[in-house]
Amino acid sequence: MCEGGLNNGQMKHAVAMVNDSLAVSQEHLEQLHHLADHAGRAETSIELAQVTVMLGEAREKLDVAVAKLDAHAHDDVTVELL
Repeated sequence: MCEGGLNNGQMKHAVAMVNDSLAVSQEHLEQLHHLADHAGRAETSIELAQVTVMLGEAREKLDVAVAKLDAHAHDDVTVELL
């Protein structure tokens, strides 16, 4: 993928797959946070809530990375006429 340049489509797809997996993990942690909270495990609930927020921040960073990828989409493209 990198020897001849970067395929933006492949990179976007790979980042989207990671983002999707983080979204699933974020949802599961949110549910665990609520379960711990309802069970009176406040300290555990707080930690799980913080991890949920961190995953949200990581997903935002992925969105920024893709946007920057788009901004530089033509930087390494060359056209050779035959």
